[in-house]
Amino acid sequence: MSIQTYLQLVEDVNARGRFKPEWDSLFAHTTPAWFCRSKFGLFIHWGAFTVPEAFNEWYPRHMYRKGSPEYEHFRANFGDLKTYGYKDLLARFTAPRFNAAEWLDLFVQSGAQYITPVAEHHDGFQMYASELSEWNCAKKGPCRDVLGELKEEAEKRGIVFCTSSHRAEHYWFLNGGRAFDSDVNDPANDAFYGPAVFSADLNDDVQPKNMYAVSIDSPRMREHCENWLARTCELVEKYRPRMIYFDWWICSPPFKPYLKKFAAYYYNRAEEWGIEVAIDYKLNSFAYGTALFDLERGQTSGIHRLPWQSDTATAKNSWCYTKNNEWKRASDVVCDLVDIVSKNGNLMLNVGPRADGSICPEEQEILRGIGGWLRRNGEAIYGATPWKQCGEGPTKIPEGQFTDTDRSPYTPQDLRFTCKGGCVYVFVMSAQNTRSICVHAMRRQGAEAENETLLRASVLGKPSVGVAMRRAEEGLVLELSEPLTDTMPVCIKIEID
Repeated sequence: MSIQTYLQLVEDVNARGRFKPEWDSLFAHTTPAWFCRSKFGLFIHWGAFTVPEAFNEWYPRHMYRKGSPEYEHFRANFGDLKTYGYKDLLARFTAPRFNAAEWLDLFVQSGAQYITPVAEHHDGFQMYASELSEWNCAKKGPCRDVLGELKEEAEKRGIVFCTSSHRAEHYWFLNGGRAFDSDVNDPANDAFYGPAVFSADLNDDVQPKNMYAVSIDSPRMREHCENWLARTCELVEKYRPRMIYFDWWICSPPFKPYLKKFAAYYYNRAEEWGIEVAIDYKLNSFAYGTALFDLERGQTSGIHRLPWQSDTATAKNSWCYTKNNEWKRASDVVCDLVDIVSKNGNLMLNVGPRADGSICPEEQEILRGIGGWLRRNGEAIYGATPWKQCGEGPTKIPEGQFTDTDRSPYTPQDLRFTCKGGCVYVFVMSAQNTRSICVHAMRRQGAEAENETLLRASVLGKPSVGVAMRRAEEGLVLELSEPLTDTMPVCIKIEID
C-alpha cells in the first residue's frame, strides 16, 4: 500500500465509525480494562543507535552536530561523515544474537504484563517490515521483522503487545548534517534522513530552539505529517497493537488535525476488531480524557482521577544500551512501581538490548529482581486500585517529568496503599528492622460506623510473620512477631469485612 492509500483508509474508517476526529467524540473512548489490570509493562529501545554503545539513543542527532563529543567519537571510530554516515551503521546492526523467544521468556520472569517495543525512533529506521520505505529492519540491518517476531512470542505467553512511534521528531532530528558537507545532504539518502529541516539558530542545541515555531506551511511539514499518519496507520493495520505510545513532539501545532484523525481511526478500527486499545501521550498533545496521559521519568504527587502511565528506564542516563550506563537497582524500580500504582498509574520500564540482540546481565538482574518481588506481592499490584489516599509519610515525591532520580530515600514511616476485593494493602516502603507500624490513615473515627471491621492481617510472602492489630487514636497499630528488614517494600494485607 502507498501513503495515499493509507491516508484514504483513515478517511474511510472514520466515515463509517462512531468516533470522529473531534475532541468531543474522542472523549467517549475509555481506558482499556487490560491496561487498568496490568500495572507493569516494558518499553524496548533498540536500533542502529546502539551500535556505538556510547552516549545515548540521541547519538544519531549529535554525531551531525559539528564539534560535539558524538561527532568526534564517530569520526574516530567509524569514518568521515561526508561519505560514511549514520546509514552505514546499519551494516553493523545485524543482531546475530536476537532471539525474540528468549527476550519474552525473560520478560515473563520480570512480571511484565505488556511490552512496547519502539517501532521507529527519531532516527527514522523502522524496526518492522514496512511497505512505505526501504529503510526498515526486514530489508536492512537484521533483515528480520523484529516487531512481528516480538508480537508473536508475546501473544504465545499472554503478554499484551503494544508499540511506539517517535517518527514526529524525525522532521528535525538529523538537521545538523545540513550545516556541513555530510551524507545527509546527498539526495540519494533523502528517503532515510528525511526532511532534516535546518535553520542556523537550532544546530548548536540539543533540541532546536524554535522547534515549536512551525506551521503546516513550514518546509516539507505537510509531507511529513502525512507520512507520519500513513506510517502509524501501517503499524496498526499490520500489527494491531493494543497501545500506541507517542513521544512529545506530536504536540507541535501542525500535528493536531492528524492526531485527531489517527485517534478516531485507531479507536474505530479497535471496535471493528473487537479489541481494547489506548493512545499514550505526553504534555498537552491530546485533550484530557481522550487518550492516556504519560509522564516521562516522573510521577504524580497524588491520585489521578483517570488512569495514567509513567515510563522510565533501567539506566539513569540512557534509554539504549551503552558501555557507561548507570544502572538503577531493582529496589528503586519497585518503589516507583508501588508509588505509581497507589496513584492510579502504570509503570512502563525500558530495556535497552545490545546491538547484537542480547540483553546485558545488569538488566537481566534488574528484571528478575522485580519479577521475584511481584511473585510475592503481585496480588497487591495487579488489578489493584487506589485506596482512600495514596499514602503517608515524610518523603515527598516531586510531580512532573524527569524527576525519577531526584528523590530522597524512603523511611520506615513512608507507607503506600492499594485496595482490591475487600482488602487494603499497606506497603512499608523501607523496612529497616521494623517491628511496629502505625497507619495514621486508619485512625479511629468519631462515629463507630465510619470504622471498617478489621478481620486479620498478614505479610505477603512471609507466612511465618504474625501481625497483631489494635486501633488507637493516632492510627491503626500493626505489631509484627519479628522485625522486617528488606531492601524492597514489604506489603501487609489487611482483610476488611
